Amino acid sequence: MEKEFFLEVYRHSLSHIMAKAVKELYGKETQIAIGPQIADGFYYDFLMPEGVTVTNDDFKAIEDKMREILKRREDWTRKEVSKAEAMEIFKDEKFKIELIQDLPESEIITVYYTGDDYVDLCRGPHVDNSQDLMSVAFEIRSASGAYWRGDEKRDSLQRIYAYAFPDKQQLKDHKNLIKEAMERDHKKVGPQLELFMFDETAPGMPYWLPRGWKLFNAMLSFWREIHEEHGYQEISAPQIQKKDLWVTSGHWAHYQDGMFVIPNAENPDDVYAVKPMNCPNAIKVYQSKGHSYKDLPLRYSEVDVIHRKEKSGELNGLFRVQMFRQDDDHTILTEDQIGAEIDDILKIASQIYSTFGLTYVAELSTRPDDFMGDIEVWNHAEAELKSILDKYYGEGNYEVNEGDGAFYGPKIDLKMKDALGREWQMGTVQLDFQLPLNFDLKYIDSDGAAKRPVMIHRAIFGSFERFIGILIENFKGAFPFWLSPYQVGIVPIRDTHNEYAKEVCAELRKAGVRVEVDYADKNMRDKIKVFKNYKDPYILVLGDKEAEEKTVSINMRGSNKQIQGMPLADFVEMCRLMNTEHTLELKESL
Repeated sequence: MEKEFFLEVYRHSLSHIMAKAVKELYGKETQIAIGPQIADGFYYDFLMPEGVTVTNDDFKAIEDKMREILKRREDWTRKEVSKAEAMEIFKDEKFKIELIQDLPESEIITVYYTGDDYVDLCRGPHVDNSQDLMSVAFEIRSASGAYWRGDEKRDSLQRIYAYAFPDKQQLKDHKNLIKEAMERDHKKVGPQLELFMFDETAPGMPYWLPRGWKLFNAMLSFWREIHEEHGYQEISAPQIQKKDLWVTSGHWAHYQDGMFVIPNAENPDDVYAVKPMNCPNAIKVYQSKGHSYKDLPLRYSEVDVIHRKEKSGELNGLFRVQMFRQDDDHTILTEDQIGAEIDDILKIASQIYSTFGLTYVAELSTRPDDFMGDIEVWNHAEAELKSILDKYYGEGNYEVNEGDGAFYGPKIDLKMKDALGREWQMGTVQLDFQLPLNFDLKYIDSDGAAKRPVMIHRAIFGSFERFIGILIENFKGAFPFWLSPYQVGIVPIRDTHNEYAKEVCAELRKAGVRVEVDYADKNMRDKIKVFKNYKDPYILVLGDKEAEEKTVSINMRGSNKQIQGMPLADFVEMCRLMNTEHTLELKESL
């Protein structure tokens, strides 16, 4: 933590140095806005003089000026000032003036002087002298547009980003990681592999293309298989429901801004909304008939499409969308069943994540400021989850995120790491004592009395779309055999081999293998290249020998090695086993 703190101080201090450099290069009429440190460096926003646009060609000049400033070894001086003094100091900086005006009168305002000629409004802390920054490796990485305070109706600014790391080797390693991440970018790889697309007529709502939909359904089949084993029942419910339902659930009061609302001009009281959550659906199914303690737990899983309204600037490929399918479950159970149920959920999560070769950690999120319900109920729910996590992971072996629970109950979030070491918030397990109360849910206990059940909201993928986006980047589009859109590409060398190709195709499809064949009369290498570009795990090349001996010759993805003359029956069985076992690695033999 101490190392991270000092790195933040260095990065934030360097942002001031960059602002000073830009001022010196482009003139004092340059207006400075804000310049925070970020995860891998820092940025600063500027309103440049008229006609000036910072481009890649300007980066070296800015870097050189920053190094020149550092060599001056100037002292950094912190000073507390009154609001009036601050207004006078920054009278020519309109963005700083606005920030100062927004501060309460009682606020202690601090400014930092770098040398005698540059001052910035900042809480700090910062270095004592610029020489402390001379060993830090930094490099300007990009310049882009930004709006003052994120408001497109305000000033259009230029944001300059820079990397900053303790030494040159760490900077180099990070740049290599960024390069690798760009090569894996699902927004590039997905369309290249013809998995999905977007269209301006439906912002943030992906079209799944034929290849992508095969991948999606392979994942859904895997998910269904596991949940069937654990006693889940899948349901489906309407996409559009009356406002009254969302008022009762609490979403209307707590989540209305994230909902697509359908007004009724003829009858303003008859308002509908496209569902952003599946929770009330499970409740309505539960309420459709009476239940006793013997029926519980009831696990209602659901993968219907849901919609959530997002700001256009927040949309990000499959990672942040407005339409998606969440691998939802809502389990209704008794209080004494909570421990065993969540234990089983965590086992499912471990099984699913490990199948993809992904590791995860748990995080407990507690009561938010806008919580709904009785505080004692919340205290009980949080204590219950802590007890379960202590038992499953060991005391202290999970994170606690205070105040980040859902409005209806505390939750366990599951965060996993991908091939690049990036952490993703994925699964969630939310304990809910509130919705059963809101909807007056009941069950008949063993003593004949009506009791209130508890609800668990639960997802493992989070959303299929987001999870697939992560998988695209994790595997760089080269998916495990069982998940690949097409698992085998078949290349008959000449037209005379098409009949055998049809026979091979039929045998593989009979075994549940996804196959594509190119029967066209064209060069064999061109056919192979197409399937390679799609990253098909196996490409079968069929000629006279293969047709005569009922064998296949195999080009295996990621290898220059060719497997000659494998009996067709053995290859079919090998493929069947990889689908059954959900293996990560491709097999070379049965």
